[in-house]
Amino acid sequence: MQYRSPLANVRGLGSAKTGTLHWWMQRVTAVALIPLSFWLIVFLDLSLKASFQETVAWLATPLNMLAIVAWIVAVFYHSALGLQVVIEDYVAVEGIKIIAVWTVNLIFMFLALAALIAVFRIISMG
Repeated sequence: MQYRSPLANVRGLGSAKTGTLHWWMQRVTAVALIPLSFWLIVFLDLSLKASFQETVAWLATPLNMLAIVAWIVAVFYHSALGLQVVIEDYVAVEGIKIIAVWTVNLIFMFLALAALIAVFRIISMG
């Protein structure tokens, strides 16, 4: 049984088959950010109270570095997914919508890369 109209069949309108994955990835990254954000708060507290060498030593331990790197990846991916939904919901012109989504994805990818490079540079200083 088909639920689409004949006109929708001709136009090829229908599910793009990626909405469910997008929805799940938003939820997975949101849940992952809960414990990872506590790690970030500890890191920020340490960076304000401890010396630079102590902060670098804390960050250089594998578990702490992995948690901060995971936070960076998750937060930028989650943010890009969220802004993509906002753009898709509120931008009416299809061409501008596509350009805006691509631009947001490129900006967040660049910011995530810059943050990762900064973390690895801090670790290499210690």
